[in-house]
Amino acid sequence: MSREFRSLWIGSLVSNLGSLVEGVGAAWLMTSITESDKMVALVQASTTLPVMIFSIIAGSLADNFDRRHTMLAAQLLMLCVSGGLAFLAYAEAVTPWMLLSLTFLIGSGWALHDASWHSSMGDIVPREHLQSAVALNGMSYNLMRSIGPAIGGIIVATAGAAFAFLFNVFCYCALIIALWRWKTEATQISLPREHLITAISAGFRYVLLSPNLLKVMYRSLVFGLTAIVILALLPLIAQGQIGSTATTYGIMLGFFGLGAICGALLIGHVREFLSNEWVVRGAFFMLAIICFFLAWSEYVWLSCALLIFAGVAWIQALSLFNVAVQLSTPRWVVGRTISVYQTVTSGGMAAGSWFWGELADREGVTYALLVGSLMLAVAGLTGVFLRQPDFETLNLDPTNNFTEPLLRLDLRPRSGPISVTVDYCISQEDIAEFLGVMALRRRARLRDGANQWVLFRDLEEPQIWTESYYVATWLDFVRHNQRQTYADAEIVSRLEALHGGDCPPKTHHKIERNTFRA
Repeated sequence: MSREFRSLWIGSLVSNLGSLVEGVGAAWLMTSITESDKMVALVQASTTLPVMIFSIIAGSLADNFDRRHTMLAAQLLMLCVSGGLAFLAYAEAVTPWMLLSLTFLIGSGWALHDASWHSSMGDIVPREHLQSAVALNGMSYNLMRSIGPAIGGIIVATAGAAFAFLFNVFCYCALIIALWRWKTEATQISLPREHLITAISAGFRYVLLSPNLLKVMYRSLVFGLTAIVILALLPLIAQGQIGSTATTYGIMLGFFGLGAICGALLIGHVREFLSNEWVVRGAFFMLAIICFFLAWSEYVWLSCALLIFAGVAWIQALSLFNVAVQLSTPRWVVGRTISVYQTVTSGGMAAGSWFWGELADREGVTYALLVGSLMLAVAGLTGVFLRQPDFETLNLDPTNNFTEPLLRLDLRPRSGPISVTVDYCISQEDIAEFLGVMALRRRARLRDGANQWVLFRDLEEPQIWTESYYVATWLDFVRHNQRQTYADAEIVSRLEALHGGDCPPKTHHKIERNTFRA
């Protein structure tokens, strides 16, 4: 483990402890100021909904600005909001909607922080250690989840929710100090930053043109919608246990976190025997069984035992989704793809929290858990039709070998539109293979920012094939080519091997010009 990662991981560990203590305080405070089951469940939604709303913007900022500075700003924002919440709680001036609003602001800060933090994994550790770093990052949260909620329960029971919020204020300082001391290497930026809307569009484009990423997004959405039933209703489950107190909820969350730690430690061993699909499918089925038994449990010890296995299933699935996204994405867009993943997952959790709270409000907690059990089982079966892909082994590092062509026209960065064509000479027996490689080429071109990609075949000389695409400006053309990865370069090499001409494939760069009648 690198020194930088270790320092930031420890800071994150302490910050996670404070957040979990605050979460217990917020959830329990809501039960004391309202009798609505729906409002209690919305405490969970208020912290996850901001990730769904702001994560894409945060990911674009992470890809275009200094990630360390972004994380520092996010931590300072959350520190101020938590301090305000502590003051209002001491003054007994907190209303249900005020509590949801302030926890929403804290969740917004986490959305801003998480995008840059997850995007920084590839900057701090080498690619071969990325899976371990992601697992450790997940373990950080769940390690604190094993003790944080219990500590939070004790704090709330003895000192009140206001002290839980104040405790979190001091916990932010550990990560702020670690970020302040982290010295990042200055990166040479040869091109201007992308505009926010353009950057967001590029992120969505990359995801939509990546079949494996789409499968991960779909399964994570369904997982968020269904699996959140346990955490969303856990305060109500704790209230229904024999002899429950404020500490009971914290203890039950602690056992869930303990299970997540065990799951993180078992990740490597589990994947030696099971494919990614069976890990995800097994998580759905295990949570379905746990939901069923939680619906009937009246004893704290039985519920805690069930929550250990729930934590194992939870971390196995979410860790796998996270690693799959990072290993399938090049560095130039990793912040945005992770943000799309977080948006989809957290959006599912937020919608699920509202749904399960509404259902529990109308039909009771037992009924909601039984319905959740059935939906988790059905969701697990969707893997039969849409399998979770295995991890990508492609080298997605940039080649950094692009040099701008020599031009005889004086172009500015915003000159355009630019038309690019590439001519290939392909023999008849290689056409089938050529078209297969060109399908990969088309996807790579479009993901990296090209538009209107088409492939032509010459009618007079059928062996001549022409690849054609547009970019909006010369700056976009340069940016498009600087995004080429080693995996993309392999496609180019395959095309050059199929090319039968005496010279390499000929590339033409043209600028569009309109003509007008006088």
